[in-house]
Amino acid sequence: MNELVDLIVKKTGIPAATAQTVVNMVVDFLKKKLPAPIAGQIDGLLKNEAGLKSAENMLGNLTSQFGKKK
Repeated sequence: MNELVDLIVKKTGIPAATAQTVVNMVVDFLKKKLPAPIAGQIDGLLKNEAGLKSAENMLGNLTSQFGKKK
C-alpha cells in the first residue's frame, strides 16, 4: 500500500500522511461496497507491485469508462 501512497503523493503533491488517510478511506469503502469475494482480494492486490499495477489498471479502466462522453 505504500507504493500507492507514494504514487498519490507524486501525482498530487499532497503530504504523505494525507495520502495515507485517503488510501485507507478508499480501501475501507471498497471493502464495504464490493461483493465479499472481491473485497477479500483488495489487501492482496495492494501488498505487492504486481497487485498494485493490476489495481492501477482496473482503476484506470473504470476512470475511462466514467469519463466517456455519451
